[in-house]
Amino acid sequence: MARHKSYESAVDAGPALDISSLIDVCFLLLIYFLVTSTITPRESDLGISVPGEKVEGKQTVIDPLFIQIDASGAIFTGLNGNQLAMDSDSSSRNLPLLESHLKMYADAAKASISTPLVQILVDTEASQQRVIDVLNALVSVDINSVTFTDLIE
Repeated sequence: MARHKSYESAVDAGPALDISSLIDVCFLLLIYFLVTSTITPRESDLGISVPGEKVEGKQTVIDPLFIQIDASGAIFTGLNGNQLAMDSDSSSRNLPLLESHLKMYADAAKASISTPLVQILVDTEASQQRVIDVLNALVSVDINSVTFTDLIE
């Protein structure tokens, strides 16, 4: 006697969507973006005194240091006849020459018991990131009296 097996058909509750491959793609994209992104350094907290604020304490006796940023991102210190080229590579956010010059200026100001003052002249075509890099360099050597100017006498 042969037995007949009866198979019950599986009852589908509705169409199903297999999303496991979509999850794999999402994780691959996440890994791709994490690996290819560049990590920029965090901006310093700029505790800078602007010209509208009154600086308490010592009066400035030492001559101000002039910093000029031109359209290409090159940085110069000094006035027209006595300009020194500092950092001209605008792709680099580190400014070692400017920081060493600022450190010497800040040390000279402390030796003369005065407040170091920096005046910055920025070309209208200069990138804003370059100005932030200069401000970060100023903060790194504890110079916080800064003036933006458009006229150098």
